Amino acid sequence: MNKPMLAEVVHEKLGGTKKAADDVVDLVFDTIVNALKNGQEVAIAGFGAFSVKQRAARKARNPRTGEMVDVPAMKAPKFKAGKNLKESVR
Repeated sequence: MNKPMLAEVVHEKLGGTKKAADDVVDLVFDTIVNALKNGQEVAIAGFGAFSVKQRAARKARNPRTGEMVDVPAMKAPKFKAGKNLKESVR
């Protein structure tokens, strides 16, 4: 499933226009992204939690040349599935 398909499901469930459904999906994703940018965790009961993980600087090997390169420290998004989601997928 991709974002347009998700917007279509929202449209079928709530009615209204397809544009409004697309705006709702965009709003949800934008809100999650903005919260993560601000260092907040987003926890959705029964689904999971989005957070930001700090990755340390490290050395890596370029597979094409074999040369060692420095990878700088960075922040990366992290998702931890909730209990209900884990059980539903099993």
